[in-house]
Amino acid sequence: MTGAMSIGVAGALGPDAIADIAADVERLGFSALWVNDTPDGDAVAALAAAAAATERLVLATGVVPVDRVDPDTLARRAAALPPERSIIGIGSGAAREGALGRVADAVARLRGGGVRRVYVGALGPRMRRLGAERADGVLLNWVTPARAAEQRSELREVAEGARLAVYVRTALDDAARPRLAVEAARYASYPNYAAHFARSGTTAIQTAFDGVEALRSGLDAYRRSADEVVLRAITPTDDAAAYRDFVERAARETFA
Repeated sequence: MTGAMSIGVAGALGPDAIADIAADVERLGFSALWVNDTPDGDAVAALAAAAAATERLVLATGVVPVDRVDPDTLARRAAALPPERSIIGIGSGAAREGALGRVADAVARLRGGGVRRVYVGALGPRMRRLGAERADGVLLNWVTPARAAEQRSELREVAEGARLAVYVRTALDDAARPRLAVEAARYASYPNYAAHFARSGTTAIQTAFDGVEALRSGLDAYRRSADEVVLRAITPTDDAAAYRDFVERAARETFA
């Protein structure tokens, strides 16, 4: 069995652009649209706009940091999304102290607020276990297929129904590849990710699709290792047209 294919975009694009992109993502056969939440990019507002432009597409936040957004407030805002096709992905945020307790509390409060599906963004084994035990799934970031496969097996031992989604940074246009290199270097400079790459014995760029040939040669391995593969779009420019071009090309390469 191979994992579902989805698309990830930046919340900073804004609701109108993301609604347009979402319509293409659904039309072209992808399973879900994941939207990053940042201080300048409200993922829930963007997904509410995407919901109005789509009928079947799963709408997911990837991820909302619970040290920045109160979980009760997030649950109230998530009520604007169709519950049967939405996922609220959360993460611990920048503060490392008390991260496990903060995320466990957030999952409980989101459940109490009516959110049906919660995923936990995780790097370390304790956070992954929490996601399997308390939530519906785990979202991984910057991992190789081999590591994803290992971690999915670990999750299944904790909870048979736990799902694993993997973000894979993807540049399909040659003009986007320098931006991918910059993003990989930025993440590698963060201490928690530097430790993650050291544990994994890999580099950030080795976990990404750096060009079309890398996607063609590496996608099957990711799809065998995860329940859902999210192609996190890296585009030459940050405008809706560039993202829509990415979605069209990704569909050709993925579903051919």
